[in-house]
Amino acid sequence: MPARTGEQFLRGLKDDREVWVGGERVRSIVDHPALSGAAHALAEVFDLQHRYPDDCLMPDPETGEPINVSHMIPKSREDLLQRHRGLERVAEFSVGLMGRTPDYMNVTYAGFAGRFDEWAVKGNEEGAANLVRYQKKLAREDISLTHTIVHSTVDLGKGKVPIGFDPVQLHKVENTSNGILVRGSRVLATLAPFADELAVYPGTPMPNAGDVHALSFCIPMDTPGLKFICRDSVAVNTNRYEHPLSSRFDEQDAFVIFDDVEVPRERLFIDANLEAYNTVMKTSWWANIMQQTMIRAQIKLEFAWGMATRMAETINSAGQPPTQQMLGEIAMYAEFTRASIYAAEQAAREIGNGMWSCEGRPLAALRAALPTWFPRVNEIVRLIGSHNLLTTPARGALEDEALRPLIDKYLRGAGVDAEQRSRLFRLAWDFTGTALGSRNEQYERFYLGSAGRNLITLQALTAADRGRANRLLDRFLLEEWDEGQDSAAGRLASAAS
Repeated sequence: MPARTGEQFLRGLKDDREVWVGGERVRSIVDHPALSGAAHALAEVFDLQHRYPDDCLMPDPETGEPINVSHMIPKSREDLLQRHRGLERVAEFSVGLMGRTPDYMNVTYAGFAGRFDEWAVKGNEEGAANLVRYQKKLAREDISLTHTIVHSTVDLGKGKVPIGFDPVQLHKVENTSNGILVRGSRVLATLAPFADELAVYPGTPMPNAGDVHALSFCIPMDTPGLKFICRDSVAVNTNRYEHPLSSRFDEQDAFVIFDDVEVPRERLFIDANLEAYNTVMKTSWWANIMQQTMIRAQIKLEFAWGMATRMAETINSAGQPPTQQMLGEIAMYAEFTRASIYAAEQAAREIGNGMWSCEGRPLAALRAALPTWFPRVNEIVRLIGSHNLLTTPARGALEDEALRPLIDKYLRGAGVDAEQRSRLFRLAWDFTGTALGSRNEQYERFYLGSAGRNLITLQALTAADRGRANRLLDRFLLEEWDEGQDSAAGRLASAAS
């Protein structure tokens, strides 16, 4: 099955997966009121690739069938730019609000397969071969894949990763005739209700963990024993006029329990091999996946800037210096993001095994800044909107024959009617102030790590290339102390004395 349609995607969600929302086990993902909006939105994402095939599709290198461009293993800078166009189409659909659309994991596993040599170490050759075969399956069946890579938090005093054996954390129990049996828990499976399969792979090294915790695999969502406990839904299933974002873009997040789950041997990429687990993510993953994540961030920032500017124009405050400064601040974030992506793509290079990737440093710097930028953007939108965010008539009020003339008279904007004003400020409130807005702000604060963690990562990346910095510094620290007598200024001062 090559690139799927939205209808095919929705049919694939009709299985026996165990997904819990509130106190209820969901029997139909597509029809449940807390999930149906996002399910149909993701169906539209699958339809995008057929609407824009020149941007979103490419021929399978072996079969020639059309597959999504996010499955590409880039072999040149031109490949990265082609992939950029497809990733941009997906990000634009949700204006960057959905951080785990399927292209995220497609890019991740294309990178893994492109650098399978990094996985075929420490006796893990069979696991690497399994991974390469799975990546082809992922692309050719157009699977919607999510992941769960963070260890469950019980006692941070003991660290963020297992030390020795920890029965709470995901671990191997035993070998079976078909593979292995696993038990434990993981977080945070974003997109869980809407994925076809679940991926486990290394998030961070575990230097002192027991081997049984060193696992990587992919399994179907309806695998027996696999349980997903979702957070409270932030979806509001009313008309899109009143809730234009939260009615369709709640991608959900779930806590995952592995209650004696069997993983088939051919789906195992790391089988209790701690040495392999601690090395496979060190080099190529970061720069490869960051192209997708930063394109999404750029689209979201551009949307926020456009929305905030339109709000200011609607209440005729766009010419006021304080408002201009706040709009300029969002524009600055968007432009830095665009420039960082451009710099990373232009400096792309071959990183091993014939695979090309963006230069990682501009994207790492950007990643360290975004956890503070996004909350500030939300604050600016709310400052510009002020009380206007809370004076937004509902559709029913606008349709009332007695109220509509009064609303048109008293709640119009500068150059727009009351309905357009209400639509705009409802959109802004849904972006920043509703449950969806709060969830997304929290998500951005810790997306791919906190600001502090990403600053540490950036320092590690840049520390290896200190040549010019050291040269500039050593010019002053290593020169002879001659009291300036050999300089023109020194000779002039000596003559004057």
